[in-house]
Amino acid sequence: MSQSWRSRSITIFLALFFICVLLFAFTFVNSTPYSGKYVADTYNITVGESLFEGDSVLGANNPIELPFLSNIGSIGHQFMALDIKGILMTLSTGVVPFDFTSVSSEGIDSYGNAKDIDGPGYVTFEGDKLAVKGPDNYVWGYSVPSKVLTKTEDGVDIVEDGKLIKSVPVDEIKHLNFTSDYYDNNTIVSWYNYDAVVGSNFTLEKGMAWFSDGRNDIGASDVPRIFGQDVVDYAAEYPTGSPILLYSGNYTEQAGEVYGTALGSHPEYGDGIREINARQFVEAWNGTVIPPNSTSSGKDYVYFESASDASAPGGSAAHGVCPSARALRDAVLAEGFGMPVGMTGDENAVLFGYNPASGITVSNTHDYPVKINMWTEGSGTGMGIYCQIIRYIPS
Repeated sequence: MSQSWRSRSITIFLALFFICVLLFAFTFVNSTPYSGKYVADTYNITVGESLFEGDSVLGANNPIELPFLSNIGSIGHQFMALDIKGILMTLSTGVVPFDFTSVSSEGIDSYGNAKDIDGPGYVTFEGDKLAVKGPDNYVWGYSVPSKVLTKTEDGVDIVEDGKLIKSVPVDEIKHLNFTSDYYDNNTIVSWYNYDAVVGSNFTLEKGMAWFSDGRNDIGASDVPRIFGQDVVDYAAEYPTGSPILLYSGNYTEQAGEVYGTALGSHPEYGDGIREINARQFVEAWNGTVIPPNSTSSGKDYVYFESASDASAPGGSAAHGVCPSARALRDAVLAEGFGMPVGMTGDENAVLFGYNPASGITVSNTHDYPVKINMWTEGSGTGMGIYCQIIRYIPS
């Protein structure tokens, strides 16, 4: 580099620096005072909105542009960012992009884009300042109906996020093209004819609400984008209203003790049916993740065989679930949790009237999530049934 070019570069740098100092000082005289709340209210910034690194807090709203002459200091962030194109646009158009650093405390750059966050953050306030917070080490929410069929006098209404999309007459319900791993049109028709009354809802898709960090509710279409398809698949397996662990940061898995039992033989109830039900109980509960200080049931859409039992209400019961339930109960109690709702401390561990999958609930009283692992070994009356609690200890 020549001496003349080096001198010219230093001169340009010093000139720019001097301009920045002057503009910074000028802001205290000429700029309109703004607060984070004023900017959020005036320019429709959605507080509580989930977003990622680089996303704009303005979302799809138009950029904030201010008159240059009354906001001269706002050009300073363009100089600091060496945004030559932006500076030229400002000087040629007479408007300057708003400098968000004047109303933000963290997580937002001067142009209003999220920065320095890892994972799905959200817009919030810190005092009177805007901020974008990264996710806590654990983020959880609860599944809620997002897209439903509502039974009417004449058929069903398709409702999405509270808005009526379409009304479908009775004779067209069988032609609805809704399906998942857990329901199809036959399921929907059966629900309409035998289970539903006017006003009943059949959930097609689930959103998320009541987040642990206070962010806004998320509709079904945004759940996979923000938290991943695995969350959608998990929520589909469990009853609506279940707590769902949506995000986890740094943690270490710590395995609890393994508790087990054997199926045993009760030929009066049919050992074949009992084995099926024992395996179904394991299927219902294996992989269940319960967020901190939350309560969850097992999976939905898990069915059990009935065996005749004169002592049971209705004359039949899902015999075979109790050995599996005892393994779960022992692991849960050893963790320091309370007796699961729907269970007792007896040999017959499941109370009559409780669905062994979706009716029983376990409460996690830890300040971190836990996962329930269940499995079987062998078959027949000697089949072993095991349960273990996995703790997600924050690092």
